[in-house]
Amino acid sequence: MDEQMFCFQCEQAANGTACTGRAGVCGKSAPTAAAQDRLTGALIRYAEQLIGEGRAPAPEQALLLMQGLFTTITNVNFDEHTVGQLIEKIHAACPGIAEDYDMQQLWQEPDPDVRSLKCFVLFSLRGMAAYNYHARVLGRIDPELDKFYCTALKAVGTSGLSMEELWLLVQKTGEASFRTMELLDHANTGAFGEPEPTEVPLTIEKGPFIVISGHDLYDTQQLLAQTEGKGINVYTHSELLPAHGYPELKKRYSHLKGNFGTAWQNQQSEFEDIPAPILFTTNCITPTGSLPPRWSPIPGCRTSGRTGTSPPSSGKRWNWAVTRRIPSSRA
Repeated sequence: MDEQMFCFQCEQAANGTACTGRAGVCGKSAPTAAAQDRLTGALIRYAEQLIGEGRAPAPEQALLLMQGLFTTITNVNFDEHTVGQLIEKIHAACPGIAEDYDMQQLWQEPDPDVRSLKCFVLFSLRGMAAYNYHARVLGRIDPELDKFYCTALKAVGTSGLSMEELWLLVQKTGEASFRTMELLDHANTGAFGEPEPTEVPLTIEKGPFIVISGHDLYDTQQLLAQTEGKGINVYTHSELLPAHGYPELKKRYSHLKGNFGTAWQNQQSEFEDIPAPILFTTNCITPTGSLPPRWSPIPGCRTSGRTGTSPPSSGKRWNWAVTRRIPSSRA
């Protein structure tokens, strides 16, 4: 069978090697995978231009870089249209670039060690960008760290690097990962206090409610503020469970009631008939069954930040509180 896509960035990859058919195991379609490859190629050229300026990227330049990398993480964005819009933004930001980097050069690199080390760096940058993005919206920025993202992306698109150079880059990527987590920790604790051991109810109280999933504490705070006093309870899901430990969320908002469901991979069944809207703020979006997200029957599913599905399903049970005032600049 002809290869329709190539993606092996996560542990879900088909047969433990790569997804190459019309859709990935995660539900990402071949056209979306191609769009994300084009986005990554544009980001590499953008990073090269920023490095050529001889300084750390300006805050708005770094933000665009983080948005692009964040968008390509597994289970974050399945909407090729919004990926295309982001590519256009990058091209507008670096009009002097004649041609984007072709990701097939990396996927088809004949030396498996070179490909492995470069992909390690690229996939690390994508994950790091998500946490950098979360820290950034809370006001925490590290210009030298932003510069490293550009340096590392440029290296991914550079041919002829020695194994010694690539190993050194991998080590520096690990150090940058630690600094990124440190940056996010300072951002979260600075905004919401030091986490405390907290007992979290798993029962759903009577009345209207909203489920919020992902990792984004800022979006969580915004949702809680917008629903305060409205008679609407809020329940976290999956990776957002730790939100209950932050004093400025749990103690400030009494309608943060508990946690809904279990692990992220079970959302396909747990969200099927939920009588409430769901807000996805980061990654771990999965389609229902074997269908791609654009056909998912999950009702009331909405996204924020860099997350996105294809045209949303029926919003019959949707509540204005989720969409009304989450800042549009985050989308």
